Amino acid sequence: MSTQTGVSTERVGDGYRWMQLAIGVICMVMIANLQYGWTFFVPDIQKKFGFDRAAIQWAFTLFVLFETWLVPVEGWFVDKYGPKVVVLFGGALCGIGWVMNSYATTLNMFYLGQVVAGIGAGAVYGTCVGSALKWFPDKRGLAAGITAAGFGAGSALTVAPIQWMIAENGFQAAFFNFGIGQGLIVCALAFFLASPKKGQVPEVVANANIIQTRRNYTPGEVARQPIFWLMYFMFVIVGAGGLMITANLKPIAADIGVDKIPVTILGITMVAITFAATIDRVLNGLTRPFFGWVSDRIGRENTMFIAFAMEGFGIYMLYLWGHDPLWFVLLSGFVFFAWGEIYSLFPSTCTDTFGSKFAATNAGLLYTAKGTAALLVPAANYLQQSTGSWDGVFLLAAGANILASVLAIAVLKPWRKRVVASAQIVPQASPVAGVAVA
Repeated sequence: MSTQTGVSTERVGDGYRWMQLAIGVICMVMIANLQYGWTFFVPDIQKKFGFDRAAIQWAFTLFVLFETWLVPVEGWFVDKYGPKVVVLFGGALCGIGWVMNSYATTLNMFYLGQVVAGIGAGAVYGTCVGSALKWFPDKRGLAAGITAAGFGAGSALTVAPIQWMIAENGFQAAFFNFGIGQGLIVCALAFFLASPKKGQVPEVVANANIIQTRRNYTPGEVARQPIFWLMYFMFVIVGAGGLMITANLKPIAADIGVDKIPVTILGITMVAITFAATIDRVLNGLTRPFFGWVSDRIGRENTMFIAFAMEGFGIYMLYLWGHDPLWFVLLSGFVFFAWGEIYSLFPSTCTDTFGSKFAATNAGLLYTAKGTAALLVPAANYLQQSTGSWDGVFLLAAGANILASVLAIAVLKPWRKRVVASAQIVPQASPVAGVAVA
């Protein structure tokens, strides 16, 4: 293997790689409530201040926008300066954002708090996913999935405590205490994060089902690739449905009259909304490493086809049977299981296509699609308010997922194969300026 002055050429042990992954997962767990806990605050904010629900949900949209649209900038800092400073910065803002929410008395104050929290969450999220993609080129889908699972399932254990604190002490106390605690833990863990040097990790895998480039595209090049925008469009239409349900799970349950009805599954009894929220977060986490692992074996696009079709089917069945409390719990869990994998499949597909050198930045560019999708969340609320029903929202979301399923297998798969094949034959002697050829 070629050497470079001052650059390690010795492989690190797998234990060190997994330690880096574990630190990233814990950081993701600490920021999960910023997105998945929001739904529990909405009814109490509305009750206390009398704000319109759709207006309140703009705070959620602003959170996701600033969580995602700044990730490429944060990813550039990670690729250039390493993960420590970015995660330290992000952890501090996550805590500050929720403390601001605890003192908010106007919509604009909530909006500002969510913007600050969103910037912080994006810094942590983008760094940890980018780190996983870099440390595990041989298990990219699994590593990205495990990391994203921390965000998807991280709030599962705090569903009941947050609801309890809101009920006993008010939502302001919940914002303050959870914000401070989660932010401090992220800041402490930031000091243990590192990026791999050349030679410390395995080469890209040789697998007929996994199409991986050996060329590293710069972010500017990626943005000029039409196939990137196909991935972006697919991310948006799949992401929108899951974000809509994430932001509105409790309001949906209340509107259809199942939120406070006890449900018993496997001898465990909870009210439907608590049961659904707990199961949703667990399954939303498990799906990320599961489908990431599957994609490492059968290919990214084949896995997308299966998962997106499942999501479309699940949302349609929720539209048909969601008025039954038991089916509401089971089907919402199924929907989250079929949705959460986008956060492992799209980053790994992006890095497979455009290389790992600028993985944090390039995956961050694609991750901004989540912010674009979040713009549709208030639109879903306005559609529900205008029709008095969630039916139209469910049907649109189901159709969007079926479309993405077809695009994955019929368009993305053959197109990406051609793009990667053509990139492999770029002359080694004269690479494009600013592009490293591995």
